[in-house]
Amino acid sequence: MKVPVSWLSELVDLPAGMPVEELDAAFVRLGFEVEEIVRPPATTGPLVVGRVLDIEELTGFKKPIRYTQVDVGEAQPRGIVCGARNFAAGDLVVAALPGAVLPGNFAIAARKTYDHISDGMICSVRELGIGEDHAGILVLGQDGFEPGTPAADVLGLDDVVFDLEVTPDRGYAMSMRGIARDLAGTLGVSWRDPADLPLPAWSGAPAWDVTVADADRCDRFSMLALEDLDPSAPSPWALRQRLTQCGVRSISLAVDVTNYVMLELGQPMHAFDRDAVRGPITVRTATAGERLTTLDGADRRLTDDDLLITDDSGPIGMAGVMGGASTEIGDSTTAVLLEAAHWEQTGISRGVRRHRLPSEAGKRFERGTDPEVTVVALARAAGLLVEHGGARVVGAPVDVDTRAPRQAIALDAGLPGRIAGVDYTPTQVVEALEAVGVTVEGDGGTLRVTPPSWRGDLLEPADLVEEVVRFRGFDEIPSILPTAPPGRGLTERQRRRRSIGRTLAEAGYVEAPAFPFIGTPQLDALGLPGDDDRRRVVTVRNPLSEEAPVLRTTLLPGLLASLARNVARGLRDVALFEHGAVFSGGERAAAPLPGVDRRPDDATLAALLGAVPAQPWHVAVAVTGQREPRGWWGPGRPAEWADAVQAARVVAQAAGAELTVRAGERAPWHPGRCAELLVGDRVVGHAGELHPKVCETLGLPPRTSVMELDADAFPAPTVPVAPSISTFPPVHMDAALVVAKHHPEAELRAALAEGAGELLEDLRLFDVYEGSQVPEGHRSLAYAFTFRAPDRTLTGEEAKAAFDGAVSMATAGFEATLRA
Repeated sequence: MKVPVSWLSELVDLPAGMPVEELDAAFVRLGFEVEEIVRPPATTGPLVVGRVLDIEELTGFKKPIRYTQVDVGEAQPRGIVCGARNFAAGDLVVAALPGAVLPGNFAIAARKTYDHISDGMICSVRELGIGEDHAGILVLGQDGFEPGTPAADVLGLDDVVFDLEVTPDRGYAMSMRGIARDLAGTLGVSWRDPADLPLPAWSGAPAWDVTVADADRCDRFSMLALEDLDPSAPSPWALRQRLTQCGVRSISLAVDVTNYVMLELGQPMHAFDRDAVRGPITVRTATAGERLTTLDGADRRLTDDDLLITDDSGPIGMAGVMGGASTEIGDSTTAVLLEAAHWEQTGISRGVRRHRLPSEAGKRFERGTDPEVTVVALARAAGLLVEHGGARVVGAPVDVDTRAPRQAIALDAGLPGRIAGVDYTPTQVVEALEAVGVTVEGDGGTLRVTPPSWRGDLLEPADLVEEVVRFRGFDEIPSILPTAPPGRGLTERQRRRRSIGRTLAEAGYVEAPAFPFIGTPQLDALGLPGDDDRRRVVTVRNPLSEEAPVLRTTLLPGLLASLARNVARGLRDVALFEHGAVFSGGERAAAPLPGVDRRPDDATLAALLGAVPAQPWHVAVAVTGQREPRGWWGPGRPAEWADAVQAARVVAQAAGAELTVRAGERAPWHPGRCAELLVGDRVVGHAGELHPKVCETLGLPPRTSVMELDADAFPAPTVPVAPSISTFPPVHMDAALVVAKHHPEAELRAALAEGAGELLEDLRLFDVYEGSQVPEGHRSLAYAFTFRAPDRTLTGEEAKAAFDGAVSMATAGFEATLRA
């Protein structure tokens, strides 16, 4: 919200000589963040209001040129050459006389040009540094100022504009009225409410029939009709100047007036071309599939959540968002319908985001407006159109009002002091609340507080506490550092998560965190079947993006999107990882809404936790390209499914768990190249090569490999025990076993270890061979055995017996044969 100090001083009795720095500090005390203080550009020398007396059209030049006589309040008019065409004799303009220096160090001097002496310059708003319009010079109208009047005061060149950041819960502060009220309260000075104006004694029947079919989303709808508006009447300079200072572009008198009243009172309005409205007006929700062409020329498909203003022809405006093109105010409009309403906030917010139509009106409606000022805003706007456009009000206003009275809030007078840590007396609490504008009843310990109409955000005692603290001053709250409790270090889960991340980074993977929000198309791209548990999602009620409205149930969509983005930017060899929470869907009980005045009891906390979805901590990796780079040392090695499996083993080792791998099948992995990861008998994840269709859909290279597992499924690690180191020599033996391909290697390894018995110290697979020397459908697995006894030197016979036991167990269970 941009606040010109000149406008503010008309509403608030600011202390005489109050410097800008003190005003800045006052805004900060009120809880407003001052984004910027806009100071006027430097202009020196004679800059005055002038009246154009005569215009001579010069010919014989490449472009139209005019030689004007301008009365600048001196004995003789000055001759000034000007190329603009948007002014006529009798208009008041701004003249920079010789000796003036405009912004940009642009010095003005008398000079000969186009065969005439130009004794000054007629200025545009861009040349004056107060706007960007350079299409023509600035015309101040034909009345209101005497020639020779210093233009600095007229133009507000000494005015300062504060750019304030208003939090979403304080919609009342999106107006000069709200800012003035707050500032007067904190400064302890008087102020004038621009909404406190007597309503005209309108006579006659309402000029239009209006029906509100959805009172829950529109509890007040007001409308006023005018006619005989001069469509060519310009907006007065003072009004245009304030719109410009507040960052609003001037369009036409009718539109400018509605924008001005919005900035002044905080009530957005809309002006319809009365002659284009067909029949009675109805406020209703849209029928799915209805269409509306909005003022920006876009043909929009509506949903049943859109609130509309309609007539007999159909939708003519999207309530609180944007008007329709069919009833737009045009250059020939003489009859106007002014509309001001109070809309339900969240519905407007949904519409703005759904149709991507942010606007100044939408900002105010979604924060909350004052329902009491709809008719007042109509009266204010009508008065300006009558004064400056010659309009005439027709009939009485329409005012459909279905509001319910606001409920009082019970407040313990000592609560603000207990929360802030400041001893506020009951009198101070009441004074602060009344400064906000609320009505306070009762005394002693309990107060009954009724919020004003413009404070729709005051709903419970905590909101009132915040207002008391804000008006008493945040700087009154003492800064006391709490005593830090003795640290207990990281939890076991925190240590495990850090260890996993560090280990993957050391293994060559780069962490690529993604947003935890996804959309159904991302799950479709992974080829997940309809009954997959990962499709049971938790939908966010107010998502950051309509395209990603649900919480992720797997890390793969975000990780693969990061991988595809890197590949699209020319990177060939990429290895990424992410670890974070996923959110399981399903039916859950509704969460209670605890108060903030005391700690929730155990039952409430249990209910809250019961309503929160499970959030297991997952780890995922994705790898494509060369896993080992090529160079003078060799040809390198491309990444494959085994690298994803190895990443899972690295994670398990970092977590202190033992992982078993066996063949599996699960989307989005390739059916024949997917490994199932187990800890004990529990499946904790999968690893392998992506399905080719998934790679094609996501724009990934063929044979991209990924892994995802549930790190919270690992058992808690036991206390590490140092291994005993035998001083006796080991015995090394190798065996190459030929087995059918369908037998999992992990099961064969387990059988070998069981058959070898207690003397086996280590068993390692060091070669896999498939070729002409083994039967078709089989493979050769070569293992290295290490045997050792803790208390003696093994004999050859003992080692041979253990070795034969291992081979016998493999032969019995898997029909394995020793390869010669």
